[in-house]
Amino acid sequence: MQVIAMHGWAGDAQGWESFQAAWQRRGWGWQCGERGYGQQPPKAVIWSAGQGPRVVIAHSLGPHLLPPALLEQADAVVLLASFGRFVPEGPGGRRLRTAMATMAEQLASAQASAMLQTFLERAAAPQSASLLPPSITAAPLGDAGRQRLEQDLALLAATTGLPTAFPPHARVLIVEGGADQIVVPEARALLRDALPAADTLSLAGVGHCLLSPALVPLVCGWIEALA
Repeated sequence: MQVIAMHGWAGDAQGWESFQAAWQRRGWGWQCGERGYGQQPPKAVIWSAGQGPRVVIAHSLGPHLLPPALLEQADAVVLLASFGRFVPEGPGGRRLRTAMATMAEQLASAQASAMLQTFLERAAAPQSASLLPPSITAAPLGDAGRQRLEQDLALLAATTGLPTAFPPHARVLIVEGGADQIVVPEARALLRDALPAADTLSLAGVGHCLLSPALVPLVCGWIEALA
């Protein structure tokens, strides 16, 4: 088994620390992609030849941040707190669209760090942000990281569905946070509608960062069952 994990917007590879020990215990090959928003340098990931089933685990915007040629080769995909389209069409998406425009303005100003901290607190809620691993807010943003955040925020606003390279025959697990304050219920429903054959888990009382001790055993158990 080989696993490639990809974080979402404003995340980094440190967010997979809770999974890494579980992957190592099972002897799985694993890599964590890194977009390079903060102090971690960008890191590309590739599949290794001859190491068994290929599994992508991606959080939120993560599937859209992976190279299409890599995503289309996955045998299974785990979507954590993801979405069909991030901003719903019609009046339901108007307030979210306005909020994202404000975030884009703040990214280009001295308010960037404060905005990111507020975003991470909301992403963790209703759990405490103190439970999050070290994040990109631990040090001042560099110009390159800020630029990537701006580019990917625009990508997030423009998503209209799954990536075009999403593998049509892959097994899929959707894990939702029942109290997610980032991905609205309409966007979660659009994802379920786009993947009607997917297995779906909803963690009650858990936010966008899926800060639940149940997450790692549930996801790893589902992957083990693929074999």
